[in-house]
Amino acid sequence: MQIDDYLYRKDNSIMLSKNKIKLIKSLDDKKIRQQESLFLAEGSKTVSDCLSSFSCELLLATPEWLSLHPGVKAREIIEASHEEISRASLLKSPQDVLAVFRQTTTSIPDEKTLKDKLSLALDKVQDPGNLGTIIRIADWFGITDLFCSPDTADLYNPKVVQATMGALSRVAVHYLPLKSFLESLKETPIFGTFLDGETIYSTPCSSNGIILMGNEGNGISSELEQVVTHRLFIPSYPPERPTSESLNVAIATAILCAEFRRP
Repeated sequence: MQIDDYLYRKDNSIMLSKNKIKLIKSLDDKKIRQQESLFLAEGSKTVSDCLSSFSCELLLATPEWLSLHPGVKAREIIEASHEEISRASLLKSPQDVLAVFRQTTTSIPDEKTLKDKLSLALDKVQDPGNLGTIIRIADWFGITDLFCSPDTADLYNPKVVQATMGALSRVAVHYLPLKSFLESLKETPIFGTFLDGETIYSTPCSSNGIILMGNEGNGISSELEQVVTHRLFIPSYPPERPTSESLNVAIATAILCAEFRRP
């Protein structure tokens, strides 16, 4: 898809063309994102953080935003009004900047690198908001690697990018066959949550290992349950009180990470 499409205002400044709007909006489609190796980020925090880690192909921003961010580097920068940005934006409430970035590939760390670190793994987590929030949680707790089954939501889905609030620039997300990968980590403890697990409040949590989180509706699959070495349980309070059937996977991830990072 052609990104070099130039229209000019009377003062010779570049203006936003219909083709560029079409390109930006097309990045809501996974097939197009993969075909073009591009993704969309919106909002000052998300765009600013992504600028430090990804190659920016196109940046669309108001004059006010550009004046507050001198020296921004992008292949193409277009000064635009809020009205122009709103025509290209995928958000209900467009912000003062959006940008198109080039996707990157990350190398999968080996067991020697992982064995002294805490990492996360996701088994078929399919809601984009959950994935984005989990990436943000990982960033908060200093977790730099997230391993995802191939059928987990796409990292570059605009809803995922938005929910990370820029954290995707600091957390490496790897898509791979989870079972064979986790089985290869012979010396790394693998933690998963189950109703018959040991309560996290009485079980010592290590500073290293992989926390495996399951699908929103079905939990950890039976296939991956086989590789879990430590079964954990997040109890409700008080135990005898009727309560919700389960926790949201992102909330459960935050609770677990907080316990694992407890001094």
